[in-house]
Amino acid sequence: MRLTDYLRDFKKVGELTKKYANLPDSYIKRSMEKIVWKTPQHNPRYLPRTVKKRKYYFSEHRPWTMPFQSQNNFGDLKPKVFLEPIKEWSIFKGDRVEILVGPDKGKQGIVGHVIQERNWVIVDGLNCELEEVSHYKGHLSMVQMKENPLLVTSEVALVDPSDLQGCTVEWRFTETGEKVRVSSRSGKIIPIPSLAKQTYDYKTPNTYKESEKDTSADDIKKITFSPLLKTFEMDIMDEMDIKEDRVPAPTYWY
Repeated sequence: MRLTDYLRDFKKVGELTKKYANLPDSYIKRSMEKIVWKTPQHNPRYLPRTVKKRKYYFSEHRPWTMPFQSQNNFGDLKPKVFLEPIKEWSIFKGDRVEILVGPDKGKQGIVGHVIQERNWVIVDGLNCELEEVSHYKGHLSMVQMKENPLLVTSEVALVDPSDLQGCTVEWRFTETGEKVRVSSRSGKIIPIPSLAKQTYDYKTPNTYKESEKDTSADDIKKITFSPLLKTFEMDIMDEMDIKEDRVPAPTYWY
């Protein structure tokens, strides 16, 4: 795969963000889309033209939320962000990492959020700063603690469970064909935590409770289509018991 393919993907929503959302891709795309002008529909005098926002600024906010919408108003100029392409993502939610920079250098913590669009992770309770939250006029402001994101490429390191020290990891395949993370120093397998499967709707897939609007597993397994060597018209004729008795006229090609 070319390097430009990785650079092009950074303009889109990350796969881990989509899995956490547990939402259809069409809904995420529709919630992010900002259309400024569009030609009238069903009018032959106009060619179909749409003016919409093409570049988005990603931050700690999820792409389908209102804060993300307010940060990406049409006409607002944001500073250009340069990202280092990552071929295989190796840090997930629930991993224990060691901070390599800042006042909390050397401390270890648990990854609480992953922002794949910016190569960021947020470690619970570490790399914090005080933020003043202002209220309405006449009321006192409030100061709260906020965790700042860290780059996965240079500011955090995954902790090896065998010696509880930071290490670099690489992806390998086991004898059974399973793809696992392996510590480059000790060669031990670092399993992916169960929190990595957590989404906005459930903690783990096994604890999810189906609702009335969900498609049941039995309906998904039911076979409703069998491929046949027929055209659509031939299939309809067989369903309606229509027999073709017309003889096609001869055609010639010169």
